[in-house]
Amino acid sequence: MRTIGIDPGTAIMGWGVVDADGGQVRPVDFGVLTTPSGMAQPERLRLLYDGITELLLRLRPETAAVEELFFGKNVNTAITVGQARGVILLALQQAGLPIFEYKPLVVKQAVAGYGGADKRQMQEMVRMTLGLAERPRPDDAADALAVAVCHAYTGPTLQRIQGL
Repeated sequence: MRTIGIDPGTAIMGWGVVDADGGQVRPVDFGVLTTPSGMAQPERLRLLYDGITELLLRLRPETAAVEELFFGKNVNTAITVGQARGVILLALQQAGLPIFEYKPLVVKQAVAGYGGADKRQMQEMVRMTLGLAERPRPDDAADALAVAVCHAYTGPTLQRIQGL
């Protein structure tokens, strides 16, 4: 099963694609989509939509895993990230992909075995799980790979429960 994992963001959106087969998880590709900070929000959202649409056409995932929004203290950031997340969900839905959403705590538990894992621990677990020579960079791409790995571990059970 090929899964695209997404770490939503307006300035930087991480993405990572993994193939899972029989308990083995292999990296396919990963990276980030970026938008210029001075650009108007609607234009940034269009760039993200176009970027994710191109990735879906090129990498052909069978399912999608998206990190749920973590609401911090900055309401403005939460709103703009929520808008980016909505655009991404729309693109995934239009591509006909089953979409699964994971809270950051669930991703940490699935990948590192501990909900309090820090960024460095998560990056190292992603590196080891996927057999990468070094920790994936930038951080947003590593986070997206973690979401994809989380789904590779938990998705088959969720899909059976949902009858997909």
